[in-house]
Amino acid sequence: MTAAVAMPRLCRSAAPDSEHLPFDSMGLVKTLFPLARSLTGDGVRKTLHEIAKHIPLIIEEVPTGTSVLDWHVPKEWNIRTASIRSLSGETLVDFAESNLHVVGYSRPIRAIVSREDLAAHIYTLPEQPDVIPYRTGYYADDWGFCVQDTRWQAMQDDAYLVEIDSDLEPGHLTYGEMLVPGLSDDEILISVHICHPSLANDNLSGVAVATALARNLLATPGRMGVRFLFVPATIGAITWLAQNEATLGRIKHGLVLTCLGDAGRFHYKASRRGAEIDRTAGHVLAQSQVSSTLLPFSPYGYDERQYCSPEFDLPVGCLMRGVHGQFPEYHTSRDDCTFVTATALDESLEVVSKIVSTLQRDVFYERIDGRGEPQLGERGLYRAIAGQKEAGGASQMDLLWFLNLADGRHSLLDMAIRANTSFDRIDAAATLALQAGLVRVRIASRDPQR
Repeated sequence: MTAAVAMPRLCRSAAPDSEHLPFDSMGLVKTLFPLARSLTGDGVRKTLHEIAKHIPLIIEEVPTGTSVLDWHVPKEWNIRTASIRSLSGETLVDFAESNLHVVGYSRPIRAIVSREDLAAHIYTLPEQPDVIPYRTGYYADDWGFCVQDTRWQAMQDDAYLVEIDSDLEPGHLTYGEMLVPGLSDDEILISVHICHPSLANDNLSGVAVATALARNLLATPGRMGVRFLFVPATIGAITWLAQNEATLGRIKHGLVLTCLGDAGRFHYKASRRGAEIDRTAGHVLAQSQVSSTLLPFSPYGYDERQYCSPEFDLPVGCLMRGVHGQFPEYHTSRDDCTFVTATALDESLEVVSKIVSTLQRDVFYERIDGRGEPQLGERGLYRAIAGQKEAGGASQMDLLWFLNLADGRHSLLDMAIRANTSFDRIDAAATLALQAGLVRVRIASRDPQR
């Protein structure tokens, strides 16, 4: 490999034909599930082109060998077939049955090997004997198979014919990007990984929720732009960071989405620096009718650890339901389309949408005349509150909290947390006060650590 800087190839998708049609998140999961994804290769391209049928995606290809921070873009891996057969010709393990059967980035091989030698290249889960584990060897220059332990224990021949028809050659790393423009240059980052083959929760649930969110936001752009990234894990995020270092200051908030299709409680992992996204996500989860747990930052996990790495230290957290490594289906063939449900995907979309909407609307107000409590009756605000209450909007206490804290130093989120009420109710109170001429917007946003 060389360290020379290479320019990416760009492919801008056309406006999706289905842009105005209903979107089926579970349908997208099922469509993408069979594709053989990895860090690179045609499976990633096919995945991105499927997503591009629903949103206007820019697809970028970065050549092998490109220097990206402390890394280089790896060789491109593609696989066609793979199997383990008995010497009599019976197929015992077949990549066509499950693309988890082959260790990711396995180099090609066609040989007769003894069972003893084959054992060094076999991965099973004895504690879950009927499932196929998911394993990768991105930089190992090796080969291997993942097999149910029961199947492997039943394979007692002295030798087997092993074949992996794959390529590991100079090519490209491919990722997708889309920006929903806002009224300012500030941005919210939404990032999902696309490199896991046939794992419905740890991979495709995040892809489906992000795609649905992007479609919704295209119809209703907000104060800040929202940038969507569909990247292979680790090296994809590192590549994007290396290519966009000059404009990273635009990222004011960010979320990595993963494992959002199971029926478990929500988990939010905080950013490294303790950013506004952490308070926002915590407040939305606390006010929503869902069970949730807040987790501290850790340098282990998904791509939040890349966005939150030193020097970058972007305000990015991670939203998930099942936590990586903490549910039995994780990185196994049990993480299939029966493990993910449409109900869970819809509920996750609602939570993510509320977080983004709260970030977009979290502005500062100040009273035009802040001396004393204003006369609400003569401005018709009591009648307005009654109408709002019927519509699920602001109460008198919401309005009083808002008017008391509208001093230009408290954002709407500050007020909602202080009043122990929902952001929507405080926002509704702000709208009433603004219409009555009692307040004005002071500043659009704050970023206390930049």
